[in-house]
Amino acid sequence: MEDDNNNVNVLDEINKGTTMGMDAIEYVSEKVGDPQFRDVLNIEYNKYSDISKRINEIYHKYATKEPHETSKMNKMMTWYGIQMNTINDKSNSKISELLMQGTNMGIIEGRRLINQNQNGNINEEVKQLLCDFVTMQKDSVETLKKYL
Repeated sequence: MEDDNNNVNVLDEINKGTTMGMDAIEYVSEKVGDPQFRDVLNIEYNKYSDISKRINEIYHKYATKEPHETSKMNKMMTWYGIQMNTINDKSNSKISELLMQGTNMGIIEGRRLINQNQNGNINEEVKQLLCDFVTMQKDSVETLKKYL
């Protein structure tokens, strides 16, 4: 049976994933010297942004609060991790690897949410958004592999 709390929890998790993805791309983009790779990252950023917009369009059907985002501490830790991991290596390969690690964590979390909500626990539009998010991230991994 569908439950608004389940819908809100799934939307919050997707929103955290999109926020983290956009933050990470924003933090690494300034380190990218290759204009073609920077363009690829901009496209990936826009894919996350599109998912985020879709969340915001339906979120208020299920909750009166705003979508949950990543905390300032998580944003700081993401930024710091990227700074430390790229201090000696700003290559496309290194940046691609870092982004793939985060994207793979998003795929794992998304897949877990899909598996937990297979029994009609969430609305069809939320389920579709979740599936689209996981598919988008899988596509991102394939795109990023080319730069390893």
